Amino acid sequence: MPTKNRLFGAALAALALLPTGAFAQATTLKWAHVYETSEPFHTESLWAAEEIKKRTEGRYEIQVFPASQLGKEADINQGLTLGTVDIIISGSSFAAREYPPIGVTYYPYIFRNPEHLLAYTKSDVFKRLAAGYEEASGHHIAAVTYYGTRHTTANKDIRTCADLQGVKMRVPDVPAYLAMPRACGANTAPIAFAEVYLALQNGTVEAQENPLTTIEAKKFFEVQKYIVLTGHITDHLNTVISQTRWASLSDADKQIFTDVMQEAAARATKIVQEREAALVQTFKDRGLTVTEVDKADFEKTVKEKSPLESYGYVQADYDAIRAIQ
Repeated sequence: MPTKNRLFGAALAALALLPTGAFAQATTLKWAHVYETSEPFHTESLWAAEEIKKRTEGRYEIQVFPASQLGKEADINQGLTLGTVDIIISGSSFAAREYPPIGVTYYPYIFRNPEHLLAYTKSDVFKRLAAGYEEASGHHIAAVTYYGTRHTTANKDIRTCADLQGVKMRVPDVPAYLAMPRACGANTAPIAFAEVYLALQNGTVEAQENPLTTIEAKKFFEVQKYIVLTGHITDHLNTVISQTRWASLSDADKQIFTDVMQEAAARATKIVQEREAALVQTFKDRGLTVTEVDKADFEKTVKEKSPLESYGYVQADYDAIRAIQ
């Protein structure tokens, strides 16, 4: 055999030993969220992106876009349908725009604590509500992360629900988030998340509500001197894959994406819980006033003035979630 042919044959033999798809170009996916780069929702998304790349032998290259780089939360939810994003992290409050019943988890005081929320994510009622969302929107919820328990910050002390009467309060433009502030008589304003610090600083609003970890990450404590432990919503985030992307995955890849995203959610949840536990003392050490409130007073007022049926939620779903141990 001539030397040239022998070399060609050797090259073909070497190629045959390479993994299937070695020369195939990786599929690039966009993963978007509105959270800061310091927050675990971002750091663990980066981990998940690398882990998916590793477990699929480089067939998927996932770019993670934090801090509203691809738009506000409403924009990235719409992006799932428009095809501008493949994966997002977003609350069930936004999923409820497509399927209202899933928003019941944001009705104030439905969860007793974070452990109750996490038990819900493993329950049949969660599977049913997630399936309802997927049927309505086409998009798939792959994992759930504990976001934190939502509390209130203000430029004055708040001890009862009535103390919020007339207070200008930034609340996301989502029905469930509005239930507690409006029941207590606050004047709510739907300012974009990225603009909340400035709005608090210049007095456009006098209060806002978010988990302690977000109050820390967004530095709201610099412009609000009162931390009010209203604990009105035990918040969570869904990792959602677009309909077209989910449909394009093989069953094996669907399992890889699900496993990794659920591992990332568990990692982020652990970080949030650990940070949250330490922050009350951290805020006190910074000279802020941290106030415990009578949650029963808030819950009673919400039930009377903002009944869950008025938000399109189903009493049977609420009861089923409350019954979870």
